[in-house]
Amino acid sequence: MKEFLPRIAAGRRHSVGLLADGRVVATGRPGAQECRVADWADVVAVAAGNVHTARNTGRSHTVALRADGRLLATGWNDDGQCDVGDWTDVVAVAAGWRRTVAVLADGRARAAGRRAEGAADVSHWTGLVAVTAGDWHTVGLQADGRVVAVGNDRWGQCAVGGWRDVRAVAAGYLHTVGLTGDGRVLVAGARIQGADEIDRWRDVVGVSAGSGHTVAVTAAGRVLATGDDADGQCDVASWRDVVAVAAGSAHTLGLCRDGTVLATGNRDDGRCDTQSWRLAPAG
Repeated sequence: MKEFLPRIAAGRRHSVGLLADGRVVATGRPGAQECRVADWADVVAVAAGNVHTARNTGRSHTVALRADGRLLATGWNDDGQCDVGDWTDVVAVAAGWRRTVAVLADGRARAAGRRAEGAADVSHWTGLVAVTAGDWHTVGLQADGRVVAVGNDRWGQCAVGGWRDVRAVAAGYLHTVGLTGDGRVLVAGARIQGADEIDRWRDVVGVSAGSGHTVAVTAAGRVLATGDDADGQCDVASWRDVVAVAAGSAHTLGLCRDGTVLATGNRDDGRCDTQSWRLAPAG
């Protein structure tokens, strides 16, 4: 499950990182509740709630998975998306708009938060190893490489039932991407997200989907990006030696092999102020 335990996360207006000793760092709006993670410990993965940039809200939430299978959460909680403190046996977690979704040790899924679009209707899923949460839809990756999805499907972002041999999934605002075992990237949903370019990507080992852009990291440590670049969130061509990426509403993070974190895109609220971070180096 190591590949499903992210050490960086990019949200609406904040960024989150996991230190080598299990503590968590965050940067964003001064005093924002989603950044109040200084007392968290024994964490093995982090997730940051996202929201499409057109929405009139700057609120978000942050979730962390502890080594004991329990969750920590802070931030915007109008729909109960942070009411996860009593969950146990969690092995993977994702944060979307107004909801939190987790994979349990037995392969089932659990969700808390907004249910209006059906994106939290995941209790019937089985055999999962990972989940990802977009604005209005949720996607689950099964152990056999198949993919399931629920929620708003207006743009075909849930049309993933025919995908096979998928190793990772990422959900954005109106699109979903999947990484196959041979290093290609599949895409479903709004074609404004640069689907034609994504079809040509090869040798990919990690993917992330933001509100309107998609980011990938290759086996050589290079980073690829396409889609909305209004704030420079796709300006990653010069990045090197990257092992993981995270795409937020209008910014992108890259975790380097030495534990440093690169950032590009909208810098309002300090969401890209990661220069001082030193996370756990890649093994």
